[in-house]
Amino acid sequence: MKILVLATDYPDNNGNITLMYIHTRNKYYIQNGIDVTVLNFKANENYIIDDVKVITLQEYIRGENEYDILVSHAPNIRNHYTFLKKYDENFKKVVFFFHGHEVLKLSETYPKPYEYMPMSSKASMFYGDVYDYIKLKIWKKYFTRKLSKLYFIFVSNWMYNMFLKYVKVNPKLISEKTRIIYNSIGSKFETNSYEIEGTKDYDFITIRNNLDGSKYCIDVVSRVATSNPNYKFCVIGKGEFFNYNTKPKNLEWIDRTLSHAEITDYLNRARCAFIPTRTDAQGVMACELATFGIPLITSDIEVCREVFRDFNNVEYIDNEAEEINLDIILEKIDSVSCKKNTKYYAENTIGKEIELYKLLKGN
Repeated sequence: MKILVLATDYPDNNGNITLMYIHTRNKYYIQNGIDVTVLNFKANENYIIDDVKVITLQEYIRGENEYDILVSHAPNIRNHYTFLKKYDENFKKVVFFFHGHEVLKLSETYPKPYEYMPMSSKASMFYGDVYDYIKLKIWKKYFTRKLSKLYFIFVSNWMYNMFLKYVKVNPKLISEKTRIIYNSIGSKFETNSYEIEGTKDYDFITIRNNLDGSKYCIDVVSRVATSNPNYKFCVIGKGEFFNYNTKPKNLEWIDRTLSHAEITDYLNRARCAFIPTRTDAQGVMACELATFGIPLITSDIEVCREVFRDFNNVEYIDNEAEEINLDIILEKIDSVSCKKNTKYYAENTIGKEIELYKLLKGN
């Protein structure tokens, strides 16, 4: 089976790790006998990374292009839609993956930026409404017109419900063409487990790549730390938040990003992970930590309740609560088993994607 994967950007051999969740899938596909080629719209030259062939748009145009299935991850108008308008007749089956912003009205689903963020970030919310209106109209028209060859994968039921709300495609038309398949976690979190015993340097640890995105709730972490001075907090991630907001005395900030191996090391130095969020299509990082086995506190919002429904090491907080008593939460969460949950293992996530591809190739 041969598939072509469309990606707005893609990891390379120079340290770029953008959209790693696509690469994780592609490596697993190859391990299971699928011939994968990635069309990276930002690439200026062809390359190979971890046995995955990556080509430019120019290479596709001049090449011999016979693929069984086209896969489009987080489709945008500029790249994916433009490509589809020109070349979708080359493919009998097209599978769309929806990971978040691509079919949402961001001003309604994403929180407002922090006050210290540049005006460009705030202005983009207004101009974003105009773009979102256009993109949603375009996708609805395309999905309706090409429905016979299209299939849809959503990374959560919440993402699917938002798709129906904003794209406004009749759910009866796509019900047989839709799958809910969660993102897979990194392999390190499958093969390693949280060490319950041993001295812990921190009571609560928060790991985020970007502290400045208001959806990642660093303001909530800071507020909870301030109101619980008897506990030690650690926040790891890059950003400007604590340059504009007072850092609690009981909170240590480590201004860097971590590899998966470093993340598991830091998790074993903490008693509990604290990963609140205001919005997310799934929350892969939190899923990785919960699967690793560390007790986890996250936000009491719809998508979190969905993705952690089968985890007994997860508790929830109200993001807006002025006072949160961590004593009660810790007492409750410390008493549960940290037995590993396999819900987000590759075989139970990416494995379902492969099952779909095999089904489509056979039709």
